[in-house]
Amino acid sequence: MSVLAGAGTLFRKEILRFWKVAFQTVAAPVLTAMMYLLIFGHVLEDKVEVFPGVGYTSFLIPGLVMMSVLQNAFSNSSSSLIQSKITGNLVFLLVSPLSHWAWFAAYVGASIVRGLAVGTGVLLVTVWFAPPAMAEPWWIIIFATLGAGMMGSLGLIAGLWAEKFDQLAAFQNFVIMPLTFLSGVFYSVKSLPGMWQTVSHLNPFFYMIDGFRRGFFGASDASPWLSLAVVSTGFVVVAAIALRLLASGYRLRT
Repeated sequence: MSVLAGAGTLFRKEILRFWKVAFQTVAAPVLTAMMYLLIFGHVLEDKVEVFPGVGYTSFLIPGLVMMSVLQNAFSNSSSSLIQSKITGNLVFLLVSPLSHWAWFAAYVGASIVRGLAVGTGVLLVTVWFAPPAMAEPWWIIIFATLGAGMMGSLGLIAGLWAEKFDQLAAFQNFVIMPLTFLSGVFYSVKSLPGMWQTVSHLNPFFYMIDGFRRGFFGASDASPWLSLAVVSTGFVVVAAIALRLLASGYRLRT
């Protein structure tokens, strides 16, 4: 029997779960990103030029797209698990013959789909303000997919660890949000003082944002190959932890 048997059914269930409330799970994040663009773009468009010939609004759009991808990929897997725990319907998955590989593939796969759906929505809405150049589009696809996969895996870990929404909210507010906002979404890390540049380079979210932005402008603060190495390693490590926790049944049967 394949270790992924049943993964397709659980994957479809997870897709339907967020798609049935798409106004909340897809449209709302798109609106939030547009508000960021309108406010920061209007205020800083004529005052900041990060890359030569690239306006601030154009610079900001890829950061907002990737931020939306990461946050929503994390939210999808983490919120699904904690809801199943609290409502008690997790028992129906526990009695099924699903392997931990099937759980991982379904939850992370659905997280990638939601992250990319929201990111695409943000890009389509913001393209009217500043059409993207997409100088090296392969980096866009690679970093969006790897980033969403990494955050979907991290969402699994958070969902397994949390036993109530308060704990999950704390994880989001004190870990995900600070790392996201301090990753260079709204600025170039080269504009920071030396010490803070060093600190920023310790943030894995920086490499996801910077590598993704490279695909639009062909310019970045760090080498895209270094970013790819960091993000790929981060994904493998986080995925391995998530798989180990799923295999052990960590906080699933308590």
